[in-house]
Formats: sequence, structure tokens, C-alpha cells
Amino acid sequence: MTASNPLHDESTTAHLDSTAHLMNRISSQLASQLSLVSLDGRRRPEPPALVVVAHGSRDPRALSTVRALLDKVRALRPGLPVHLGHIELNEPLLPDTLAALGAREAILVPLLLSRGYHVKRDIPEMAAEADVHARVAPALGPHPLLVEALYARLVEAGWRNRMDDPTRRASAVVLAAAGSRDPDSKVDTAHTAHLLANRLGVPVIPAYATTATPTVPAAITALAARGRTRVAVASYFTAPGRFATECAQAAPWIASAPLGTHPAMARLLLHRYDSTVTTPLTTTPELASA
Repeated sequence: MTASNPLHDESTTAHLDSTAHLMNRISSQLASQLSLVSLDGRRRPEPPALVVVAHGSRDPRALSTVRALLDKVRALRPGLPVHLGHIELNEPLLPDTLAALGAREAILVPLLLSRGYHVKRDIPEMAAEADVHARVAPALGPHPLLVEALYARLVEAGWRNRMDDPTRRASAVVLAAAGSRDPDSKVDTAHTAHLLANRLGVPVIPAYATTATPTVPAAITALAARGRTRVAVASYFTAPGRFATECAQAAPWIASAPLGTHPAMARLLLHRYDSTVTTPLTTTPELASA
């Protein structure tokens, strides 16, 4: 009896995977083209481009995570032009992305979790210098979809919502965020912490990796002084990076992964896009509804 050839099996499997990937790309492209044609055969007006504006990071995992997230957005909305631009550190930089769009219309959605100088000043100023007809959406947070993603990441890390009373009285969460000098950023992060606390049924304290206070270790110490010794760190970051890693290392118990490519993130990007498309031009990003 002759044994099967494992190399042949692996080659066949790889070929099938490649063929399936190719068919998925063809189907996606066909759906994209058909979405631009109305039932009477006339071409529909092209929708405004979605430009997701990421901060940028020296950690290569951040860029790969953002690109994977944009792939999820494209899968949810075939036919929508989806582009990426960075504020700094990574290519493509936002001005280059906008220049490539020419004079068409675009909605810029910050991949940022709270208000701050990037949302209020940097992104609008870059948009104003480009030929593109751009509108800037609000920051992603606060929003219930972020709480959905935060909760799911905590559960993945080992959080269990069903606890006996002694365990619940000893439990708490530190919501670890990047930090900003803009007071509105702290307001938004505190709002998200409040929403997450309602979901979990335990205290959730916002803390920061830099610039703002309290720091994550300080928040953990304060909770321990109140008898909350079973403390989880919820990573309130869009992608892996130095701050997310340092905050996770400070956790006395469990630490969740960054929000990353959670499906709620893709849905929230599209929600911000759709809301901005239908929002009157006189409404500023800070005043737009969450």
C-alpha cells in the first residue's frame, strides 16, 4: 500500500484556497459594479468616498490591523470607495490620499475614539488644503458599538459577567486610553467608561497611558484601596502599539486586546459615514449626533 503524498495534498489545498480567494474577489468586484447601476440601466451617482483617518504608529501591527479593518468595511459595503490616510508616521499620509481623490466628494471618518486636537484641528485643516470636497465625521466615541466591542474583548480575555456577590464586589475595570490635553477627550472617555460600567455591573475607571491623569497604575492602586482587587484592564485602543502594550502589562488580573478588527468597529465606521452624509453642512463634527 502506498502512502498519500502530503506535498500533493498541500498543493491541492493551496490551489483551492487561491481559487476561492480569486472567486471572492471577482464576486466582490462584480457586486461593486452592479451597485453603480440602477434598475433602469442608468448609472447611479457615485457615492462620496469614505476616507478612514488613522493616527499612525511605529508598530507594524497597527498598520496591518487598520488595513484588515478596512477590508471588513469594504465587505459590508461593496461599491463604496474606501481609502486610508494617516495623520503621521505611516503611509499613505492623509494629504496624499486626498490629493489622489482630486476634486471629488469624500467623508473623512477619524479612526479615533474621542474628540481632541486631531479631530478638531489637524484633520479639518488637512482637508481644507486639498482639492477634495471633504466633510469630517465625529470621532468614533462615545458610542454603544464601542461598548459592544469592549465587552467582547473583555470576554475573550476571561471576563465572566455572571459572578457571585463577593466576586462582583471585588471586581472592577480600568478603561485604558491614550490620553489627550483636550478636556473634551476626557469627557468622551468618561462617557464610554460609564456606558461600559452599566453593561458590566461593576465600576469602570478611565485611565491614561500619557498626558492625562490618572495613569493606569494609579487607577489600579486606587481601586485596590477600595477593596477592588480583581481588576481587569480594558484596552481602549484601535490597534496594537506601545501604549496598549504598556497598559496591558500593568494589569493585575486580565487585560483585553485592542478593539482592532471587531465587527462593531467596521459597523461604527459606516455609521459615522452614513450620519455625516445625511447631516446638514452647517453642523460641525463636535455637534453631530452620536
